[in-house]
Amino acid sequence: MDDRTGHRIVPDTPRRADRLPGNRYGNRPTMKDVAARAGVGLKTVSRVVNGEPGVTPETERRVQEAIDALGFRRNDSARVLRKGRTASIGLVLEDLADPFYGPLSRAVEEVARAHGALLINGSSAEDPDREQELVLALCARRVDGLVVIPAGDDHRYLEPELKAGVATVFVDRPAGQIDADVVVSDNFGGARDGVAHLIAHGHRRIGFIGDMPRIHTAAERLRGYRAAMEDAGIPVKDSWMSLGVTDPVRVRRAAEQMLTDPHPVTAIFTGNNRVTVTVIRVLAEHARGVALVGFDDIELADLLQPGVTVVAQDAAALGRTAAERLFRQLDGSLIAPDRIELPTRLVTRGSGELPPAD
Repeated sequence: MDDRTGHRIVPDTPRRADRLPGNRYGNRPTMKDVAARAGVGLKTVSRVVNGEPGVTPETERRVQEAIDALGFRRNDSARVLRKGRTASIGLVLEDLADPFYGPLSRAVEEVARAHGALLINGSSAEDPDREQELVLALCARRVDGLVVIPAGDDHRYLEPELKAGVATVFVDRPAGQIDADVVVSDNFGGARDGVAHLIAHGHRRIGFIGDMPRIHTAAERLRGYRAAMEDAGIPVKDSWMSLGVTDPVRVRRAAEQMLTDPHPVTAIFTGNNRVTVTVIRVLAEHARGVALVGFDDIELADLLQPGVTVVAQDAAALGRTAAERLFRQLDGSLIAPDRIELPTRLVTRGSGELPPAD
């Protein structure tokens, strides 16, 4: 039927809620809905949902059929809050897109799952302000504990949360200006071993390209580089060292300057996986063979020609150790904060074993 304007008039149709009396469209089914459908009391439904005794098999069957039909899901929020726990932990990473953090995050999640807890994670993007915002937002949501890879060097903002009982473990880097559990790799020792490996293969002009010096891991790896050179009695030129953001443009410029210097380096030690990838691209364009050792393993490193020699740290072990430490805090079995340092290992594949070209 048309009105005088020529528009077609469609008769009103009943809304879904009108067609289906009792439908709770937009609302989750509750235990009261399950009880009504099964013809039992709320206490009976509660016993079935929570696996408690005192319900006959026939009644349990009717309740379970009602649960399945309605799509009921237990609301854990109120239940765990009554116990003083939210059964959730927060994980604050530097960059969720960084391959290094994949196995670390997965390991934390597996430990959390084994303890019946949900993992909520976020990325600080290496911004101390964003880190603080994320951490406090997680605390406001009443997470039981936190695993934090710190971006900043002042964590006194966390003191009220720690006093309130929020378990916290820092991983990969220590906390700043507070006493807290931390799980780290042996960054100093790993870097020293990697540079010593290059020295053992005849190199004396070795460049170091790393992350921003304010970052604990970058500073420790630079310290390891310097220690290895000093142990071998090799003076270090300022032009052989470059620290800054891991942006490919900055890293490429640093590598090219080292390679085109009047006395170019014959080997490069890279401070993390992102730096290593950019340096590999630069070396692929460079005619002269230059040795390379990188801190952190990278995907397909063994398939390149030559394969990439690396100082590998166990990211999964870092995450697992930190998460286990966190749940020990929650269980009340830990008293004083501790520092746990995990070893690194040198993986030789060919690039770190190239001799000096001149």
